[in-house]
Amino acid sequence: MDNDIYGQALLDYQKGNYTEDITTYLSLEEEDTLPLPYLFRNFKEMPALEKKALKLCKGTILDIGCGAGSHSLELQNKELPVTSIDFSKGAIEASELRGVKNAIHTNLYDFKGQKFDTLLLLMNGIGIAEKVNKLDKFFSHLKSLLKPNGQILLDSSDIIYMYEDDEDGGYWIPEGIDYYGEVSFHMEYKGKKSNTFPWLYLDFNTLQRAANYNHLDCELVFEGDHFDFLARLTLSL
Repeated sequence: MDNDIYGQALLDYQKGNYTEDITTYLSLEEEDTLPLPYLFRNFKEMPALEKKALKLCKGTILDIGCGAGSHSLELQNKELPVTSIDFSKGAIEASELRGVKNAIHTNLYDFKGQKFDTLLLLMNGIGIAEKVNKLDKFFSHLKSLLKPNGQILLDSSDIIYMYEDDEDGGYWIPEGIDYYGEVSFHMEYKGKKSNTFPWLYLDFNTLQRAANYNHLDCELVFEGDHFDFLARLTLSL
């Protein structure tokens, strides 16, 4: 990540230089705030969806998009072997400073050669796929990292509620959008702006169809209060 303001923000907080939060900009709405303390939460402070995911983790674990390492630290506390990866160099450095033992700075698609019992992708983990038409590539790579009896735990949100109602009782989706959950996203921190990048929010039915097409069984294991859900994917027999 050439403009790693996310990583810089995490490092500032970890090193005691916390003065402001990250401002996020999603293409569908006005600016929002991502509080830095939330990214350093402990297990008791985590939402129920994340607690459920961590309790389902088993065997060797790959924490994909580990951020500041909160999930990895909880897994380490349970004495589970976890490898933590993130494309943000600053995030990996912050994770290591917090005590994450096996943190690696890498892009997901560049990480190869190892297989795990659990692949963990939280905080809208499906977003890394970027677009619906990239889901085949995404699942193919995840399968290459998965042991035969392994599992993928990921979450997302159905953001159809963010669109205006139309006269027919449905929702008005602007022209030129292939899927309503495909958005663009950027962050600002201390006067600096990140690159804009694509991000994907997926409804469960679309996730399940894409998973099944890629020979993965997809189970809904938890529904949150804000259109969010946790899914468990396993290799089809």
